Amino acid sequence: MNPILIFILGVIVGVITGLIWVFCRKKNKVSLIKQQAEEKQRNKTKILELLENRGRLANDQIEQALSISDATATRYLEELEQEGKIKQVGQTGKHVYYEKT
Repeated sequence: MNPILIFILGVIVGVITGLIWVFCRKKNKVSLIKQQAEEKQRNKTKILELLENRGRLANDQIEQALSISDATATRYLEELEQEGKIKQVGQTGKHVYYEKT
């Protein structure tokens, strides 16, 4: 076979393989983002259910109940507070807790 033809076929196969890889990676990334958004919503719903049952919760109780980090629990609580679904009682420290509004 002609070396130039082999080179051209190699380039074509490489480009097609690259395009398939990029498409699959992008699809997986979108799927991961969707999964993370769904998990976040489930966790925020669980927080509201816990507040419904217990009346009030501190950040560390939410961390333990959902097995999430302090930063994640804080972010979820801030979002729920901005949405008007809960309110923070207290300013800082151990005495801060959250209640449903």
